[in-house]
Amino acid sequence: MLSYEQARQIILENITPVGTEQVDIVEAIGRVLVEDVVAPWDMPLWDNSAMDGYAVRIADCSEISCKLKVTGYIPAGARADGVEVKPGCAVKIMTGAPIPSGADAVVPIEETEETSGEQVAIQAPVALCQHIRYRGEDVRSGQTVIAGGTIIRPPEVSMLASLGRARVPVFIRPLVAILSTGDELIEVGRTPGAGELINSNTLSLAAAVREAGGIPRIIGIARDNLESHREKLQEGLKADMLVTSAGVSAGDRDLVRVVLDELGVKQVFWKVGVKPGKPTAFGVKDGKPVFSLPGNPVASLITFEEFVRPALLRMMGQCQVLRPTFRAILNEDIKNKESDRTTLLRIRLEREGDRFYASTSGKQQTGLLKTMVNSAAIAVIPPGRGFMAAGEEVDVHFFGSYIDLI
Repeated sequence: MLSYEQARQIILENITPVGTEQVDIVEAIGRVLVEDVVAPWDMPLWDNSAMDGYAVRIADCSEISCKLKVTGYIPAGARADGVEVKPGCAVKIMTGAPIPSGADAVVPIEETEETSGEQVAIQAPVALCQHIRYRGEDVRSGQTVIAGGTIIRPPEVSMLASLGRARVPVFIRPLVAILSTGDELIEVGRTPGAGELINSNTLSLAAAVREAGGIPRIIGIARDNLESHREKLQEGLKADMLVTSAGVSAGDRDLVRVVLDELGVKQVFWKVGVKPGKPTAFGVKDGKPVFSLPGNPVASLITFEEFVRPALLRMMGQCQVLRPTFRAILNEDIKNKESDRTTLLRIRLEREGDRFYASTSGKQQTGLLKTMVNSAAIAVIPPGRGFMAAGEEVDVHFFGSYIDLI
């Protein structure tokens, strides 16, 4: 049986990006840029004012309350051709307007007083080059400003737009088919009767796919017979990735592995040394990853987080696909009955200064979904640790986004 680390490594070795496409830059938010973006021109394109105020010669401003003759006005969007700041003079200028010839500083309007329509008094010390944004100060023509592999955020959109890029190449968001199995399942909206369970897994997995950036496609429920499994799994294999839940144990009605084998899916592994999530399987067909997760809602979500999510991010071109791990101090003793497997513990986190403190989010039985709702993170307890005492440190990674704790 593979270890937790081995399983993740093998999965990622079998994953490649789906492909690339050109999209509008606003649609590229959260997507991974395929190639470097090189600046076609300097930014700024010309020396310009960073403030509304007056373009001056610093040689004329050695004394506070000096008075200068106003000889021109340059609004934003205008050109400065033929405009010059001569000795003893100033030119009124707006933010973003080009700096006129002769000027070597801009005095903000609030640090001046117009004594008449043609004269202004400078009422604060003036430093050389103050409030001037010089050509190429931000970006030089030919400079790589965004590297390939970057996840595009609003700042990158602003830069792309400033460089005249309306569309960019990004990695494709994979289409992920999601299938649950079992005669006991009913869809949301019905009240379950005796022996029936609401099919929450497809919705939670679809939400997890969407949160990671993929495109979920729910294909329903495969009933406990070969015909239903064949139909649904064949449909699921048309997507870029297939994720199933339940039907991968050793029971008489666990048919997923049988039918996947029949459909030509190469089984890479079945069973992982983790708790919860031991009956997790991974296969590949024509380069498409196929994950078979446990049917228990808690185990299904945790194994998605630990195994499927990194693969999905890799398919979208991301380089950093594993959540950052940090150390947290246990607030309580941890008794781990099955210490031969890596235990993925659902925990709450508190922060005090630069330290994190971890407490379990409740009883760790896999049937208790509320412990997932109450958890902020996953603590990774290595094999062989049947007991960990309060005060010990443990590796932890967030489960979802908890910016308020950072």
